[in-house]
Amino acid sequence: MFAPRPQTPTEATPAALRLGRFVLLNRVFAAPMAGVTDLPWRQMARKLGAGHCVSEMVTSKRELWDTLKTSRRRDHTGEPGPVTAQLVGVDPTDMADAARANVQGGAQIIDINMGCPAKKVCNRWAGSALMQDETQALRIVEAVVQAMQPLGVPVTLKMRTGWCRAERNAPRMARAAQDAGVAMIVVHGRTRDQGYGGEAEYDTIAAIKQTLRIPVVANGDIDCAAKARDVLVATGADAVMIGRAALGRPWLLGHIAQALEDGVEPASPSLQQQGLWLLEHLDAHHRFYGDAGTKTARKHVGWAVADLPGATAFRARFNTLTESQAQHDAVMAYFDMLGSTNGLDLLPLAA
Repeated sequence: MFAPRPQTPTEATPAALRLGRFVLLNRVFAAPMAGVTDLPWRQMARKLGAGHCVSEMVTSKRELWDTLKTSRRRDHTGEPGPVTAQLVGVDPTDMADAARANVQGGAQIIDINMGCPAKKVCNRWAGSALMQDETQALRIVEAVVQAMQPLGVPVTLKMRTGWCRAERNAPRMARAAQDAGVAMIVVHGRTRDQGYGGEAEYDTIAAIKQTLRIPVVANGDIDCAAKARDVLVATGADAVMIGRAALGRPWLLGHIAQALEDGVEPASPSLQQQGLWLLEHLDAHHRFYGDAGTKTARKHVGWAVADLPGATAFRARFNTLTESQAQHDAVMAYFDMLGSTNGLDLLPLAA
């Protein structure tokens, strides 16, 4: 049975990575995903064995820092360190100022977003749109690194392989970012034009790794330990980052990390354990968001039960609930029902 093994920095595996004064506990990281990897999700993922988590992207626009949405994204209360805040923006001065503000708020590592393919981000020339303007992208990197150096705060960068198939400029941009002082680079194996479609390609990530001295992290289509091993071998990357495969399954990161360390993939957690973790995450979600949490919890619960018996009917009923206690009780009753039905308690969630 899979059981996550909590670690401290002094217990990091030999394969763990160092960023400045920080040691990342293992080589399996959680990708930042807007609307998903909020504080309760990151806390749960770290508890269950993720080696590193990055916040949802935080805007660099000062006028939005005090909004409820951004305030929540900047909240790191009780988060295991090292705490990483991802910033998105287009102006070097704004990005540097935002980096300082987020460090004052508890961030210990700053990550620059040049990978988000969302139209509402790219239409403002932020996220992966910056890969079309290498000069401006480098100005942002230099400004943030220079702002963080006196504070001893490492800066990392998340990017795509390029803007489109005809211009996979990530290797060139990665070298420039390294020269500017970036401590680690994460590469999603798709261009911006691909969005999340098709299959991730890892040749560009391998080319980047061959030319850099700093750690390189491979991201894209990694959904199990076997795929993580294959990608590490194919790219030579120092770590992997997992996004969509962990939706509803924050335990997956620790599961893969344990498999990479031991060389043997552990059994997936039972439905009983899954239910307990989901209830713990759900309760933390409610505490963090208050009354609004009953709406935002629906997607997390929906992802967690998507492949289970009776999930469609359960989700339809669950999505009508507007009180936190009612949601808690519904999840508990659902997993109790599964556990009492012909040994279904022994079935793992689909991996």
